[in-house]
Amino acid sequence: MPTPPLLEVKNLRVEFPTRRGTLLALDDISFSIDPGEVLGVVGESGAGKSLTGAAIIGLLEPPGRIAGGEIRLEGQRIDNLPYEQMRAIRGRKIGAIFQDPLTSLNPLYTIGRQLTETIQTHLPVSGEEARQRAIRLLQETGIPAAEQRIEQYPHQFSGGMRQRVVIALALAAEPKLIVADEPTTALDVSIQAQIISLLKRLCKDHGAAVMLVTHDMGVIAETCDRVAVMYAGRIAEVGPVHDVINAPSHPYTVGLMGSIPAMDEDRERLAQIEGSMPRLTAIPRGCAFNPRCPQVMDRCRSERPELMQAAVTRAACWRVQEHKVTA
Repeated sequence: MPTPPLLEVKNLRVEFPTRRGTLLALDDISFSIDPGEVLGVVGESGAGKSLTGAAIIGLLEPPGRIAGGEIRLEGQRIDNLPYEQMRAIRGRKIGAIFQDPLTSLNPLYTIGRQLTETIQTHLPVSGEEARQRAIRLLQETGIPAAEQRIEQYPHQFSGGMRQRVVIALALAAEPKLIVADEPTTALDVSIQAQIISLLKRLCKDHGAAVMLVTHDMGVIAETCDRVAVMYAGRIAEVGPVHDVINAPSHPYTVGLMGSIPAMDEDRERLAQIEGSMPRLTAIPRGCAFNPRCPQVMDRCRSERPELMQAAVTRAACWRVQEHKVTA
């Protein structure tokens, strides 16, 4: 019998009411994450990646609201819970890592106090047990001299070390799911690789699943089991990372992959996707990608495609039915 998914998102809609009408920021998004799996969510700025993460952890900025669909964690619906209940789940069952570690850490408290308070909020342990657990977490995340550094404040750590502390905080109550929103964007490249491999290893050791939000395909290729490609508030393609990268089925994914430099190719210029992603107030009829698509058909301008089974992936593209998507 197959294991049920840890996280299930079904037909999620997120709206932002404005004076000029309602903006539809996420439109009918569905995906799942299995226990221990790393799902990458990738796309251009404004595609809705971070909003999807915020909706899952119950931190949508007002006036944004979930207007439809449901989010289930271990079979329990969590999108309609009262604030206090969701707050308890957020630390205990879902950990969060954000792109700027300074926004996740309180500058007025020592690292140790922040870790031990988080642990004691969610786990029935004594102060000393919480402190020992905090030291262990800092050691696991690669912070040297953890027993001394636990007494220091966030400003005494470098950017990369602060992000390690944030990972320790996210894992403090042994959550089942980690939502990591651009966790390496604020860091330099050499530190990025360390943080990504650390996150991957720790989640494997702790048995946590990860939703990794990023715009960096290199990070996705290195880290994820599956990847969901987002465009204008919808999922354009989803599938095993190897297949999405090497044999994409949606013209947008084909364009994304073509824009990545390859070490073994000698090219003067990288491929680029003409135009830019539409504003939420001006999403075209039919497929949102149709004004930029080199393979657009009449049907694309009038009917919106759902995710359909392609070769190995699932893609929201009418060409998939005809097997005519070309690189």
